[in-house]
Amino acid sequence: MHTNVTFISDGLRLAGALHLPVDLAEGEQRPAIAVLHGFGSNQNDGMVQLATRLFSSLGYVVLRFDMRGCGDSEGERGKVLCEDQVSDTRNAVSFLQSVPGVDPGKIAVMGHSFGAAVAVYAAGVDARVGACISSAGWGDGELKLRQQHAGALAWQRFEAMVEEGRAALAKGQSMRVSRFDIVPIPPELRDNLPEGSFMDFPFEVVESMLRFRPNAVVGDIAPRPLLLLHPADDSVTPTEQSIELFRNARMPAELHLFSEIDHFIFSDDSRAALNLVTDWLYKFFPAYEAGTEVA
Repeated sequence: MHTNVTFISDGLRLAGALHLPVDLAEGEQRPAIAVLHGFGSNQNDGMVQLATRLFSSLGYVVLRFDMRGCGDSEGERGKVLCEDQVSDTRNAVSFLQSVPGVDPGKIAVMGHSFGAAVAVYAAGVDARVGACISSAGWGDGELKLRQQHAGALAWQRFEAMVEEGRAALAKGQSMRVSRFDIVPIPPELRDNLPEGSFMDFPFEVVESMLRFRPNAVVGDIAPRPLLLLHPADDSVTPTEQSIELFRNARMPAELHLFSEIDHFIFSDDSRAALNLVTDWLYKFFPAYEAGTEVA
């Protein structure tokens, strides 16, 4: 069960779905988790819905929402700038603080891939975020893109695209860039992209990713807890990105690598990952006060 909601972020109306736990008593307040979708995706992403079901079943209030320019939210279609999404996430926290069933001092964020980078950055710059879960995220946009476009020829093609895009911007034009020219995804994994995902983006998105560095702020999350999850061999977002986030983080932070799964780690097939997240939440960000009897 959920309620469709909207909230304002920098003057834009964002669309979301608010999920209240079935055992939430009148006047009770619970911790909440905002679930962030991935690159050019939306709140109906299967990963987002799976995370929402998990967190709801554990007793949390959960908000999933469309970032500006995505899904049913206002904003230029596909203009998914990293900095804008950090602002949207912080405004989602503000919205959750206004929900009667939410403990305003206990709000966490969780994201996957692009959404994970946004979640880490938002947690690093906003002390209201009480905990952060990153799934297959990244900490240095330029280095990530260099790793994704591996090899001299691939990087030369990427640099040529960047030069062309910058030249167009200098003339007041915004070049469209294919999703796969920004973030290469092996053909066998492309069926995992959720329905409604954008297949091309304005060039400004590339510039935003190049300058975005969650590594610069991840250490500021402490003493709030951080959980980093990543496939041990990720063909989309290099595993080294989460390893570097962990190196730049301060305790309490955990990094867990998983074998036999590629990039889309948060899925029904990843029971080990889902069980680990459940145990981590119970330890660091519990839904219920100690001693509470859960039906």
